Amino acid sequence: MNPDDYNDHGMLRLPLWFWTILILQARTWLLFVMAGASRQQGSDMLSLFYPDPQSFWSGMLLGLPPALVFLLSGRRHLWPRTWQAGYWLLLAGMFATFALQGLGVWQSTDTLSAMDIILALLDAAALAYWLLSRRLRACFDAARRLA
Repeated sequence: MNPDDYNDHGMLRLPLWFWTILILQARTWLLFVMAGASRQQGSDMLSLFYPDPQSFWSGMLLGLPPALVFLLSGRRHLWPRTWQAGYWLLLAGMFATFALQGLGVWQSTDTLSAMDIILALLDAAALAYWLLSRRLRACFDAARRLA
């Protein structure tokens, strides 16, 4: 590894795909914040993307770990054990999200929307990257710390 790959605290810099995956996994939270910022159209926006309130609340629940890991990422040098647990927590959340999407597709009597297929493919790609990226795994490993 190059010394430029490390931050001021001696920890590996997080790859761009890490942030992309966090946004993908916390998409319900992001939509919730955008709906809150738009005030009058907020409820219409939420009902457009989540016509079923149960899917909204499950998205909020599954998006909570990525939101917490996002908040922790700037202070990961202070809580290394919690940071390491975040890898497995996000991995479990990705498996749960993917399983719930598969269950929703299997139980659906309507035709599949393109958005559901795109989100399932993006979640599958995120899960594959999370499992196969050695660089990302090293970012959660305390032994890879310089200092």
